Amino acid sequence: MPSPRALVVAALLAGRGLGWSITPFLARHDAASSSEPAVLLSGRDSPAPDPPSPPAPPGEEAAAPALTPKYFHEPGGSLARGHYDERFFREEMGYDEHRRVLRQLIRSYLATAARHGFETWLAHGTLLGWWWNGRAMPWDYDLDVQVSDATLRWMAARLNRTEHEFNATDADADSPDADSSGPRRYLLDVNPHHADLTRGDGMNIIDARWIDTANGMFVDITGLRERDPARPGLWSCKNMHRYASRDLWPMRLTEFEGARARIPYNVDRILADEYGPQCLVTEEHAGHRWDRDIKEWVMMSPDEQQRRHHLVRERKRQQMIRDGRLPAP
Repeated sequence: MPSPRALVVAALLAGRGLGWSITPFLARHDAASSSEPAVLLSGRDSPAPDPPSPPAPPGEEAAAPALTPKYFHEPGGSLARGHYDERFFREEMGYDEHRRVLRQLIRSYLATAARHGFETWLAHGTLLGWWWNGRAMPWDYDLDVQVSDATLRWMAARLNRTEHEFNATDADADSPDADSSGPRRYLLDVNPHHADLTRGDGMNIIDARWIDTANGMFVDITGLRERDPARPGLWSCKNMHRYASRDLWPMRLTEFEGARARIPYNVDRILADEYGPQCLVTEEHAGHRWDRDIKEWVMMSPDEQQRRHHLVRERKRQQMIRDGRLPAP
């Protein structure tokens, strides 16, 4: 089966901008749901941002903004526990189990987006996982997607606090990360502060979540909007990630964890801007190494990690000797 990147390249050769191929899908959705208002799929159709607040009258100091209560809560206590919704958390998932849970999380979310006809795309570490092999990074304990502000508002009005049941398909049964535990239920929960224009105190930068109600693991959903009227075409989330329109659209169609997915148009630039260019070539991270033969990230044993770190230090020492920064032995 071709890699996700090969699918994108092939589609680009067939016609510039994979995102345009969603038009027939939209027509079918509208015809089947004539009573449903059209979903604002393209972020470029988003309404203009709210105007800034007027300045305080002369001589009157502006009141300090009140702290807003955090909507989504995590149990905490460890790095992993920071990636569970407190309401549904029971215990930490093991290494193998959490990969199965994440696979079904993103597949169910993408299937729901397709069924309701709204545009969403992979972001942050999830997008980096797509770049390497079309899968979630094995050390990640959550997933990240983005939507336009217009789509986020539609989700809040139409789908907030709805539960969805998802079955793994027969085609997924042969996957090493397939989940055979039967149907799972997922909650789409939109933060009441999703429409806030600014970051505020930082407690509500996540706009919505797609949550596995069996264990509390989730997909983080953040909305992008044009926040600065003086800079049209510059999109950002409340966590200050910024993107140019030309880097986001037209969206490309691909696959992620075996499901149809969308990714931004200029993937390499977005990833390099967020993580640095080395993220596209570094083959060792978080106790894993990239296996070129099977095209997977493989967990290293403690002994292997120690050997590889020793080799890296030795290569660095030899380079410093060649550069005259250390005396030769």
